[in-house]
Amino acid sequence: MGLRPHYLMELILGGVAALTLAIYWLWSKNLDARLRAWARFGIVPILLLILCGVILAPVRIATNFPNFFVQWARCIGMFFAVWTLYALPILLVLRSVNFRPDRRQTLVTAAKVVLAAPPVVATAAFIQRDHLTFREVNIFIPGLPSALNGLKLVQLSDIHLSPFVSEALLARSIALANETKAHIALVTGDLITREGDPLDTCLKHLKRLRSDVGTFGCLGNHEIYARSEEYTTIEGARHGIRFLRRQSQPLRFGDATLNLVGVDHQRGGSRYLAGTENLIVPGATNVLLSHNPDVFPVATSKGFDLTISGHTHGGQVTVEILDQDVNLARFFTPYIYGRYEHEGKSLFVTRGIGTVGAPARLGAPPEVALIRLCAS
Repeated sequence: MGLRPHYLMELILGGVAALTLAIYWLWSKNLDARLRAWARFGIVPILLLILCGVILAPVRIATNFPNFFVQWARCIGMFFAVWTLYALPILLVLRSVNFRPDRRQTLVTAAKVVLAAPPVVATAAFIQRDHLTFREVNIFIPGLPSALNGLKLVQLSDIHLSPFVSEALLARSIALANETKAHIALVTGDLITREGDPLDTCLKHLKRLRSDVGTFGCLGNHEIYARSEEYTTIEGARHGIRFLRRQSQPLRFGDATLNLVGVDHQRGGSRYLAGTENLIVPGATNVLLSHNPDVFPVATSKGFDLTISGHTHGGQVTVEILDQDVNLARFFTPYIYGRYEHEGKSLFVTRGIGTVGAPARLGAPPEVALIRLCAS
């Protein structure tokens, strides 16, 4: 299936970190006895962890090992890779530069605080990953029929049920969704992370979703990675969940029609939403379920009034710098989290529930989202 961009990033990051550690280990022969012992007994295990994470990045290799081992090995390996590239320059400066004796102890203490920051942040992010939140958003649609004014759609996305995401968190999410007494329940992709994750368990939990009309959804990129598109569609239907795969489902509310359209995860901007214009219902309020929010400009041009997405996890780990949220998702899409508008059409992107890559969320806690349609 080829090497995906995030796997390529892992390979590059892990490779550079492993090379840096190897160079530092060779250089350690010139260190004093105490640092030389640390290099000998500390660097080698860390180097092995990083290399393990790098080796398990390609999908074809990873599928030969148990999920629990693969996901944790990659997570720990990448953590040490990042920490290595962060910490070694500081250690090298402390070792190489001759600071004044009266300042050296202060600098060493400051360096220890700086070196401890990543583990502290990682611990906080690990804790926040289960801090489930609720987001309610009003989407204003020009010309919305009165029968659809106030219609409630509850959205679950990016569940990623896996060794990093517990059944307890999913169960709490479904209970919270059911409390909204929504008209429609939506599941917008990435039920699991990789092949071998508990997809059947996830679907059995989702069967408990309650709404007036029923549960509808679309498939995400991890359904493709896990090669579970067909199985998810068939088993989902058996559990009362209709996954729309380039299909439409008109829903009648009084004298108005809400036309739900779903697509599989969309890859390649030039091919976004090919043929979906044929699924538009004239005179209806057309809503697109697309795991990938990048389709928004194309969806707008095709006539969809609202696009509902996930995929980004709200950045998953995001920090604010100079009034700007900084996270990895910004390197891939301008649509990270929340409501966006373009030419009178709207997009909503949820943070979703689960995590991928690491069991961590910071500044982007998991959420259940309630979307309320409003006439403008």
